[in-house]
Parts: sequence; C-alpha cells; structure tokens
Amino acid sequence: MTGRLTTHVLDLSMGRPASGVLVELWQVESEPQFVKDSYTNKDGRLTEPLLEGDSLKQGIYEIRFHVGDYFRKLGTIHSEPAFLDCVPVRFGVSERESHYHIPLLISPGGYSTYRGS
Repeated sequence: MTGRLTTHVLDLSMGRPASGVLVELWQVESEPQFVKDSYTNKDGRLTEPLLEGDSLKQGIYEIRFHVGDYFRKLGTIHSEPAFLDCVPVRFGVSERESHYHIPLLISPGGYSTYRGS
C-alpha cells in the first residue's frame, strides 16, 4: 500500500464544496519549508494528492488553507481584516504507508477539521 496525503474543503455556510481555495503544504522542521500548492476544484478537492509514495515522509506538516480570498470572491466578508484569512492545520505523519486525509469545513466565522479516511 502506498501512503498519500489528501484534502478537501467544504463550505458549510453555502452547503457545497469550496472551489478555488489556495492550499499550501509546508513541512515543519526547525524552519517551515514550502513543499507545494494547489487550488481546490469544483468538488472542493485537489486534482492529485499533496504527497504520495516516497514523497510522504514521517514528520510534521502544515496545510495552509487560504479561505479569506475564497470568501472575498463570494462577497461574504463584510469587514477587513477578515476574521479568518489563512487557516493552518498542523499534523504529524507517523506511518508512511497510510492515507492521511485532512478535510476542512469552513464558514466565514469558523472552521473544523479531523483525520478523515
């Protein structure tokens, strides 16, 4: 089995996937190191895993979800600065052969995440 890291973003305020959200992946060592970025598609998912196979290593990672830009495009932010602009989710990878799925459920006033399957 090949390990992989995936994500998706759901807009709870609209009841639909969040399309066009910039998602950045960072590996966190002594200094955070940028790994890659991508945008969510119409299903709120990325077209490919953030990491897969040998590129998924044990360690601490952070996904940064740029939800402020998403909500600005929708016109749902009514004051600046936005309450939520960039949502960082820091997590550990201990089993390289496992599937790590990090979904983000968002609204202009809050968010939730969990380890999905």
